[in-house]
Amino acid sequence: MATGRTHRPATRSRGIPEATVARLPLYLRALTALSERSVPTVSSEELAAAAGVNSAKLRKDFSYLGSYGTRGVGYDVEYLVYQISRELGLTQDWPVVIVGIGNLGAALAGYGGFASRGFRVAALIDADPAMTGKPVAGIPVQHSDDLEKIIEEDGVSIGVIATPAGVAQQVCDRLVAAGVTSILNFAPTVLSVPDGVDVRKVDLSIELQILAFHEQRKAGEESNAEADDEAETAAAVAPPAPRGTTGGSRKGPDGDVPAVMPA
Repeated sequence: MATGRTHRPATRSRGIPEATVARLPLYLRALTALSERSVPTVSSEELAAAAGVNSAKLRKDFSYLGSYGTRGVGYDVEYLVYQISRELGLTQDWPVVIVGIGNLGAALAGYGGFASRGFRVAALIDADPAMTGKPVAGIPVQHSDDLEKIIEEDGVSIGVIATPAGVAQQVCDRLVAAGVTSILNFAPTVLSVPDGVDVRKVDLSIELQILAFHEQRKAGEESNAEADDEAETAAAVAPPAPRGTTGGSRKGPDGDVPAVMPA
């Protein structure tokens, strides 16, 4: 089986837009669920709904793969699973190192989705000597002093950083210098990398803050809607103005007098 160091996905060379590449895993997840249920074919509308996109965008994305489906039948599920997996490079073996085996790193090490999607956790690495040799998810932790040697021996091209923010850039520099060209960063900091190195950042706190924004906006909209309802109800039940009065005024000896006199 080919390793990640020598074989790279062909998406960029084929001119597939980055936005389309970002949606391919969504399609693959939906298709895999259909495959597990032994569903043979799926329409663009059904697959788009499962992936959370509109069907026109899905058909456009698949046109970059050279897959157009069959009118009246739809798309062959198993073929699309293979086609997207191949395009993403998931038909290869991608050895991955995880650096920083705290709570998050240990959870990532135990994530079962890596192996089923073409990723093999080649090593778990931590700077704490007390962690060395300790098995996490069945894999013994190795000391960070051996980082470069591990990357070279296993042909690693993908690194996962789950360290504290203060040391993340240093770890990143070492990964890049050792030959890693793709990094998944869970540390709450922005990494600086040279051209040719791809970084994907996962910041859970930022995602939660975005959700908090939407919750606050929804609460504000509900509050405004309630206020509008109360105003409409008050207007509907308000008693009619007495005869001979208009707009909050009353008749005086010299004509209309404002209901509230100026001081």
